[in-house]
Amino acid sequence: MNPVRVKICGVTRAADARAAAAAGADAVGLNCYPGSRRYVPVAQLAPLAAALPPFVAPVLLFVNAAPAEVAAALERVPHALLQFHGDEDEESCASYGRPYLRAVAVAREGALLDFESRFPSAAALLADAPAAGYGGSGKVFDWSQVPPPPARRKPLVLAGGLTADNVAAAILATRPYAVDVSSGVESDVKGIKDPVRIFEFISAVRAASQSIKP
Repeated sequence: MNPVRVKICGVTRAADARAAAAAGADAVGLNCYPGSRRYVPVAQLAPLAAALPPFVAPVLLFVNAAPAEVAAALERVPHALLQFHGDEDEESCASYGRPYLRAVAVAREGALLDFESRFPSAAALLADAPAAGYGGSGKVFDWSQVPPPPARRKPLVLAGGLTADNVAAAILATRPYAVDVSSGVESDVKGIKDPVRIFEFISAVRAASQSIKP
């Protein structure tokens, strides 16, 4: 299969952004949701994005943000992709004229296909575990609820409790386009990434990509 892409999400420091890029990450997520412990204020977005080399994409994550908030973030990082984790509908997600990921809390079989129909303009869907509030829960969900690749029409980004220890099994079970990790590569402090864990995670993803036949 093609190499599975890797997104390191919840980055709050330039050093962590550089560590993710050095380890081979394809994208780095910056959390613009004030309710998150990994929240990045709008004034800090540009310096974090500037720490990334060419071809490593910044992704701005929002939860029910006002259009002015999204616009202000895009002024700082105009080349960013967008990611929506709240109650946003397809019209609002598409209104910024930017490629976007739409998060799906996979609580039942068929949830992903429902969102494919509801969000035809999405660049990809991000499958995550259900959470009590908004955003990721850091927990693994039932991967059997993800439809097989022939049934999917959009690229799948798999999230939810991934670590270097379980990501190979996750890739084998779901055959995603990309995987998304946050807490699974952190130190004991939320929002502070561990360069060793990032390297181990991405190495596990690369090994799984090479070992799985189409």
